[in-house]
Order: sequence, then C-alpha cells, then structure tokens
Amino acid sequence: MGIRRTRLMLASLIVIMGTLLGCPGAATAKRAPTVIIVGAGMSGISAAKTLSDAGIKRILILEATNRIGGRMYKANFSGVSVELGANWVSGVGGPQVNPIWIMANKLRLKSFLSNFQNISSNTYKPVGGVYEESVARKAFEVAEQVVEFGTEVSKDLAARKQPDISILTSQRLKNYFPKTPLEMVIDYYLCDFESAEPPRATSLLNSVPSSTYSNFGEDSYFVADPRGYESVVHYVAQQFLTTNAAGQITDPRLQLKKVVTEISRSPRGVAVKTEDGLVHRADYVIVSVSLGVLQNNLIKFHPSLPQWKILALDQFNMAIYTKIFLKFPYKFWPSGNGTEFFLYAHEKRGYYPFWQHLEREFPGENVLFVTVTDDESRRLEQQSDSETKAEIMAVLRNMFGKQIPEATDILVPRWLSNRFYKGSYSNWPIGVSHHQFNQIKAPVGKVYFTGEHTSAAYYGYVHGAYFAGIDTAKLMTSCIKRGACSYSI
Repeated sequence: MGIRRTRLMLASLIVIMGTLLGCPGAATAKRAPTVIIVGAGMSGISAAKTLSDAGIKRILILEATNRIGGRMYKANFSGVSVELGANWVSGVGGPQVNPIWIMANKLRLKSFLSNFQNISSNTYKPVGGVYEESVARKAFEVAEQVVEFGTEVSKDLAARKQPDISILTSQRLKNYFPKTPLEMVIDYYLCDFESAEPPRATSLLNSVPSSTYSNFGEDSYFVADPRGYESVVHYVAQQFLTTNAAGQITDPRLQLKKVVTEISRSPRGVAVKTEDGLVHRADYVIVSVSLGVLQNNLIKFHPSLPQWKILALDQFNMAIYTKIFLKFPYKFWPSGNGTEFFLYAHEKRGYYPFWQHLEREFPGENVLFVTVTDDESRRLEQQSDSETKAEIMAVLRNMFGKQIPEATDILVPRWLSNRFYKGSYSNWPIGVSHHQFNQIKAPVGKVYFTGEHTSAAYYGYVHGAYFAGIDTAKLMTSCIKRGACSYSI
C-alpha cells in the first residue's frame, strides 16, 4: 500500500508540474484556446486552417448551426439535392486559377458550364410567349454597349482618382433609361442577377469591371452534386481537423449548435458567451459571421464596438438572393441546347425575372427554379409559400399557356428571416470608400473580423470568403508571433 500511495503522489506531482511548466499532458489539454473562431463557413474554416498551418493549434470553432458550410447550404427537394445558397463556381478559365475550382475538381464535384449566350432567344413577353429573337437581340446589344461604357467610365474614374458613382449614374451618362418590360428585365439580368441589388444601389467603381471574371475567367460552373457545394468547406476542414474512418469530422475543436450571443474583450483576452450559457475564454477571437448578423446586433459586444466600426459595418449592403424551386408532374418548357436559362419581362421590374430548368443536372425530375432579389425577396419572405406559388403559376401560364400543370412542390428559402445569416451576401454600395471598407475588416483590440464582406476584390463570392479567412488569419498570426498588432485604417 505504501508503494502504491507513493506512485499516486508522484503521478499527482507530475500533473501539477505539467500545469505549471506548460508541458504536454492531460492538464494542458484543458488550457484555454489561443483563438476562438465564431462561424464555420468558408471564411471561418479557411482562417482556422491558416492558423493551424502557422502552428497555432489551440483553436476552438463555434458554429451556430448543426453543420459546417455557412451560406453554402444544400437541401433535399423532392428527391434531388439543390443548393439554397452559393451555387456557381464563378470565375473559371482565366489567367489565374480560382482556388475553389481547384477544390471542386479534386473532389470531382458534379458541375455544369453555364452558357448564357442564347438567352435573347428565350426572353418571354409579359403575356404571349417569347419576343422575336431579332427584337430581343437588339435590346441586348444596346444594354451591353451601356455596360461596356460603364466599364470605361469606371476605369477612368479609378485612373483619375475621382469619386465613385452608381451604375445607374453611368447609365444616365449614356442616356440609357430602361423603361419597357424587355429593357427592364435585360437590365436586371446584367446587374441584379449578379449583385442582387439594382443599379441605383451598386458602386460602379468597386464592381465594374469584376475582379472575379477579370482575374479568374469569364466562365461559371453550376454545382449540382448530391454531396453539395459545401463539400469544398469540408475539404478545407479535413486538412487540419481530425476525422473518423468515414471522413466525418470528430475534432473536439469544432463545436456545433453553439450560438454566440456575446463577445467581451479586454487587454488580457476575450470571453465568448453562447446561448446555452457557457463562456469560452481565449486570447483572441475571429468573428466570421455574416455582415447581416453584425448589422442586426445579434452578437452583443462588451464594451460596444467603436462608432467608426459600427458606421462602417452599417454602411455596407447585405443583399438578398432567393432561388425558388418548383417540381412539376411533367416538363412543359423547352429543353435541349440553348434553352437552360430564360427571362420573363414584366411591367414590374424584378418580378420573377430569371429562370433556369434543371434538365441537364437532374434529367426527368421536372424541376425549375426562379431567382428573385432585393425588394421582391423581402416581399416574398412575408407571404406564405402558397401565395408565392400562386403568383409563380400565373407567371408561368403567361409564358407557356393556361394548360400547364400545377406545381406539386415548392421550396422558398428565407435568407433575411434566418437569424444565422440575415441575408445572402454583401454588395458594395455607392458612397462607401476604401477607407471605410478597411474599417469593416479592421480588428478591434483582440477581436478580428472576416467573411466575404471583408474581401475588397471578391466580396459576395465563395472565393472571397476563402481569401478573407486566410488574410485575417495571417494578420492575427503576425500579431501573435511577432507582436505586429497594429492595423492602419
């Protein structure tokens, strides 16, 4: 018994000494993390991997939902896997290779090149079928000339360091005033379909020309894989988080269903409180939640964020982009080459304007989806799915005739209403300078910020979120390892 007691005392002494000296062992496993990452979307996961690669292993990722991926979010709709959020790998085939495209290829994600070249042949009148192709093509050519003019204006403003203007202002400079249903739907397709906001709201200087397409190429690939587009986030996560034999993440450094409600900061570190009442402490925190969550004050900061930070966050735009999926008993729309995308021109701009059938992606499933944005997205979130379905069926009957069948199922995402996102992605509005943008991503003490809304070149895109996470993690690493903690704003 004396020998056993001596061994127990020695074991206890070893644990105590390990705690005091910081040696590896059971005691050090309970040490507070160096960094807490709030959110496990693409930016949060890429930030965490970058920290891990730099040797900062004591991290804790707190994710509010029951999954990783953020706004890369698949759902089962009538037996097929559809993407509610991010859907395209935008920017392929250019002088640089989009890192998301590299990941998609490594994973062999099922994706399809989107060819919009024939859309002028598939533009529908308010009632009575398609416009004559020559009429629609002429209207497209005029609108595309206006876009080219806006690009040159933007380059000139940048070269002369002149103040920003909106896309709408550049259109007016060209004496372009879309007012007919055809002109309005083309204007919507060329602007809103990408930015999710109208020309009057969008910065010309910071959106034209698009860095995504200039740097990475003009092609876009539509992801339609049962594993989901979110697979690329899992791909990044699995490079530094432990997994089981099935590839599922088992690393205790990732905690799901942890809704962060408060973040407190002091010179000594941070305290992150979750909805379950627990408080997690660390030296630093990276906040990778959406801009919409920050704008709606769904996380309380103690002390409050400085006024300059709040103003910068609130001045940027969180856009809403809604894809509404419909299932039918049989196909009644044209199919085959050049028919995948079609437009509906209505007297009300943005009223169920952009359509896509999924015959290539899901043959025989008879699935359509229609994209709405901005005010229409807000309106639809306030009404029932049955009301939305009735409106959509009226539009489809205006396009294809009264004899078409009723949709058997509908799926209407509600990004604005979702407290974990409060919108779809950011858009650079007129009036926000690069100085103010730098304030959006600037750290406040030991609280750092990341997300697609902090990528000046690629805001709103998956690759923007990926690059933003890397950039924020590198900034934090410089502070932790070299004491270079200042940030110029």
